[in-house]
Amino acid sequence: MQQKKNIIKDFLKAAQLADTKIPESQIDVQDLGCPHKPQGLPKGKMAIYTFQFNELFLKIGKAGPNSDARFRSQPYNPDSSQSNLAKSILNDPDMEHYNLNAENIKDWIKNNIARIDIILDESLGIFVLNFLEAFLHCKLKPKYEGFDSQK
Repeated sequence: MQQKKNIIKDFLKAAQLADTKIPESQIDVQDLGCPHKPQGLPKGKMAIYTFQFNELFLKIGKAGPNSDARFRSQPYNPDSSQSNLAKSILNDPDMEHYNLNAENIKDWIKNNIARIDIILDESLGIFVLNFLEAFLHCKLKPKYEGFDSQK
C-alpha cells in the first residue's frame, strides 16, 4: 500500500512541475485485489485502471467520464476493442500454458489478476487523465503497452 501512496505522491510532484495543481482529495485509489470484481465508473469521475499479475503490471488503461464500458467490461472481452487485456493475454505465448480462450479468459482475469483503479474527479480534465496514464506507463512499464518496435 505504501508503494501505491508513493506513486501518487510522485505523480502529484510531476504534475506540479507541469504547472498543474491537483488536490490529493480528488484522487481515490481503489485496490480491488485478486480475485476482483469490476466496479462501474462513478458519475462525474474518470479513471485509470491497472492490472497486475504477480509483480508484473500487464496493462494500464484510461476511461473518460463517459466510458463506463471501457472501464467496467472491455478489458475482459477480447472482442470488445482493438486493444484490451484479454486480447493481449490470449496473444501472449508466455501465457499459453494456462489454456486460455475467449470463453474462459474473463473469469481467469478476475480470479488471477489484481486490479487497482485510480478514480479522478472529472473536473481535473482530460489532460490530467492522459498525464497520469503516461506517468504510470513510464513508472510501471506494463508488459502489454506499446508496440515492441517502439520500445
